[in-house]
Order: sequence, then structure tokens, then C-alpha cells
Amino acid sequence: MNILLLGYGKMGQLIGQLSEDRGHSIAGKINIDNREDLDSLDVANIDVAIEFSQPEAAVENIKWAVDKGIPIVSGTTGWLDQKPEIEQLTLAKNGAFFYASNYSIGVNIFFKVNEFLAKLMNETSGYKSSVEEIHHTAKKDAPSGTAITLAEGIINNITDLNSWNLSEGVSDIEHSLPITSKRIDPAPGTHIIRYSSEIDDIEITHTAHSRQGFALGAILVSEWIQGKKGVLSMDDFLSF
Repeated sequence: MNILLLGYGKMGQLIGQLSEDRGHSIAGKINIDNREDLDSLDVANIDVAIEFSQPEAAVENIKWAVDKGIPIVSGTTGWLDQKPEIEQLTLAKNGAFFYASNYSIGVNIFFKVNEFLAKLMNETSGYKSSVEEIHHTAKKDAPSGTAITLAEGIINNITDLNSWNLSEGVSDIEHSLPITSKRIDPAPGTHIIRYSSEIDDIEITHTAHSRQGFALGAILVSEWIQGKKGVLSMDDFLSF
């Protein structure tokens, strides 16, 4: 499989290394310094594009791949207000667009555990829910895309909540779930779901030890997406 890397920071470099370890080839490495090289690429020689860039570059990167008929797997966060536009373009072009806020298999299991716990807590009174996430200082967006996905999983299952807010701690905003974002090196990612009451606290936590799980997940999805069409997600990949 020939892979185009759109974004060649720490994640792009790791994806490139692991891809070659799995027998794949890198058809190009595009970042902010050489984006003009997209015009000279042989698109017929590209089987998939993996996009881990920056929020300000993601939309144009994805549009480029969809326009060229290249399946694209994106993990960039911080641009999702424009995701409906990308989805419409994908369907209009009969393309393949896969997005996940987190490609770790463990995190996606954590998403499901989070939703199940929220359903249980919806039947229980006296608890206030919150989300805390910790990432390295180079991460630009806050809260993380993973934290937003977790928040949505809670909001969709607890009837008293209808939104989330970025907070320094437990928020008193009515019907809103507080998210606390911390930036501490060298943390690759920790997410904590907390339900607090006067009697006790209930917590579930996912802690990433390295970026390797995220990178490998994106490669596995890229192998899986070959021959598929449409707007796809981890639920499709994992058949949840």
C-alpha cells in the first residue's frame, strides 16, 4: 500500500515508521513547509492519505484528497465545525473519508465504557459529572477531540445535560458538563471521567503510555478502508 502523509510532525513520523515496518511505502510527506509539492504528486500511485496536521490545515488537506479520489483517514482535531462540509463533499464525490478523534483501540473501548456508565448514572441521583484531560504542551486545541467525544457520550445518555463547557473545575453552569484541560509534558494523553457526590466518587480513566497506539490504529484503518466508500468512523471499523 502506498501512503501519503499529510502532516509530518511527531505523529506523522511515527505513522511513517510503523507503516514501513508493516511493508507499506510512503508516497509523500507533506507539511507546512512543502505543501506546494501536492501539485507534483502522482495521485494514481497513492492508495490512501493519512492526515495528522494542524487544525488550520486539515480542511484543505482533506478536500484535496477527496477531490483527487484518494481515500483519507484523518485524526486532526480542532476543525470539526467544518466536518459537515467535508461529509457532503465526500458523498458528492463518491469518496471515502474516515475521521476519528482518537485511533487507539483502547480509547475506543473506553468510549463505549463511558457511554455505558453514563446510562447507569442517568438512573442515579446526587452525582455531578465532569471530564478532565491532560496532554503535552505542544497540543494546540483544548479541550482535546477525545475529551469532546467523551463529553458527547455522556451528554447523549444523561437527560439533565445538554452541553459541555471548558472549565477550571466543577462548573455550576446548569445542564452543562464541565471539561478541565491541562497541558503538562511529556503526557501523551490522559482522560478521566468523574462522578462526584457527597458520599463517594466514581472514576474511570484512560492513560496513554505512548503515541504508538494512535499511530498503529490509523494504519490499521488505512488498510481496512481500501475499496470502501462513504463517511466512515471507528464504529464501522470496529463493528460496534
